[in-house]
Amino acid sequence: MTRFLAITRAEMLILRRNRWLLVATLIMVLFALALTFAGSAPTGTLGVDMLTVSVASMTTLSVYLAPLLALMISFDAVAGDVDRGSLALLLSYPAGRAEILLGKFTAHLAALAFAMTVGFGTAGAVAAWFGGAGPESLMALLRLILTSILLGAVFLALGSLLSALARGATAAAGLSAGLWLVFVVLYDLGLLGAVVMDQGGTFTRSVFPWVMVANPADAFRLWNIAATEGVAMTSGMTGAAQALPVWAAPVSLLVWPVLGFVLAWAAFRRLEP
Repeated sequence: MTRFLAITRAEMLILRRNRWLLVATLIMVLFALALTFAGSAPTGTLGVDMLTVSVASMTTLSVYLAPLLALMISFDAVAGDVDRGSLALLLSYPAGRAEILLGKFTAHLAALAFAMTVGFGTAGAVAAWFGGAGPESLMALLRLILTSILLGAVFLALGSLLSALARGATAAAGLSAGLWLVFVVLYDLGLLGAVVMDQGGTFTRSVFPWVMVANPADAFRLWNIAATEGVAMTSGMTGAAQALPVWAAPVSLLVWPVLGFVLAWAAFRRLEP
């Protein structure tokens, strides 16, 4: 435990020195505040408070931004040490490879969680102050923060996997950009094309919801939408959320970080300095 904490502490110091913690927090605060004010117009039309509309807007923001920030933080978790020539020194420490990887992952997750909490919390507080908030919208905001951290954990694990597989930080950065593009953009475009071609057939009715929830980004969106009626109404994705059992999205989002970390650890075990 002491070795794991030492790795975590050292990685946090690196994140602070590289200003990643400050940059990630500022990005979350600025984008969340911008969406809060830009997306507050439908509150009167839909009959919901400003915080509910803000949560729906921030859910969309988090689908794009949480994976991107997570990959930006984690892509050089292993590849960076390879480029700097410090991997051999790191592996000479008494800590095992699983402890090293877990320590880095924990530090990255703590930094991302701080940015998410400050960013969405600030925007939520502003929305509640100017437009009111009820118990349901406050719970939706808390759920958004927690699930955003979980979504970030998915892509931190996948970023660590790519970092262990790549030959250097540059290659890892390119792979991370491709991974983000596939999971966040191209996956949904492919599903949309399949639904259009199916024209309401078996794929659209039975297969599409399950293929959609298999993507952690979509699972995150569906989890937040299905849990709150007001958010579902403002998002326009009620049908997709109702087509699945309530456990489908949470299970998908919980399995992905574990699977990603196990694969990253397996790749890191085979890596030689």
